[in-house]
Amino acid sequence: MAAIETTELSRRFGEVTALSGLSLSVDEGALFGLLGPNGSGKTTTIELLTGQRRPTGGSATVVGHDPVAEPMAVKRAIGILPEREDPPSFLTPREYLTFVGEVRSLDDVAGRIGTWADRLEFSGVLDALATGLSEGERQRVMLAGAFLHDPALVFIDEPLVNLDPIMQEQVKSVLADYCGRGNTLFLSTHYVDVAAELCTHVGIVEDGELVAECDPREMSEDELLSYFIAEVGGDAAEVRA
Repeated sequence: MAAIETTELSRRFGEVTALSGLSLSVDEGALFGLLGPNGSGKTTTIELLTGQRRPTGGSATVVGHDPVAEPMAVKRAIGILPEREDPPSFLTPREYLTFVGEVRSLDDVAGRIGTWADRLEFSGVLDALATGLSEGERQRVMLAGAFLHDPALVFIDEPLVNLDPIMQEQVKSVLADYCGRGNTLFLSTHYVDVAAELCTHVGIVEDGELVAECDPREMSEDELLSYFIAEVGGDAAEVRA
C-alpha cells in the first residue's frame, strides 16, 4: 500500500514553476529520498504534501488523506522537520517538547521526551535555553519533536544538516530503525552520499520535474553519483556531504 501518491502535482509562484507534473508513489515502510540540487523543487514538494501550501495543479494523498481537503488529518498523522527549523529561543528543549506533546494530546509526554533525549543524546541540555544550544543540539531537539508522537510517516528536509560525523551515524541508525518497524520516511537532500546510504528508493528532481527514479541499493555510491550528474549535471563536489 502506498503511504504517498501524487498525480501531476504542480505549483507555480507567479511566472515561476516550482514543481511541474510530479507523479510518484511511495510505499509504506520505504525510506524514500527526493534528490536534487538546490532550487529543484524538493522543499516545495514537502510543503504541498504536508498541507503547508496548496497546489496549482494535480492531486496527492498522504496516509490516505488529501492535504488540500484534509490538512489537519494529514498533520495529525505525520511528523515534519523542515530544513533549518529551530526550537523557540525562549524555551528549553523540555518546554518545547512538552508543548509539542500537549498540542498532540499525547500520553506520558515526560517519558517520551526522556526516551528521545537519550536516543539523540541531548539529555544534558534538556533544561538549557535554546539560545545556548549548538546548531547540532537544536537539530536533534527538532528531530525528537518530529518523532515524539510515533507517526507512521515523517518528512525531513536535509536530515543530517548541522550534525557532527558521530551524531550523523547515530541519526542514520535511528532513521533505519524507524523504517525497520514498518514506518515511512520521506527525505529531501541534495547530497548523493546521504541518499545512497540511507534510502531504499530515490526520485531525482531538476527544475521542478521528476527526471528519474532508481533503487540506490542496486548501485554503488559512485554509480549513483554518475547517474545523478548525468540527469541534472553539476559538480560532484557540490553533491557530496
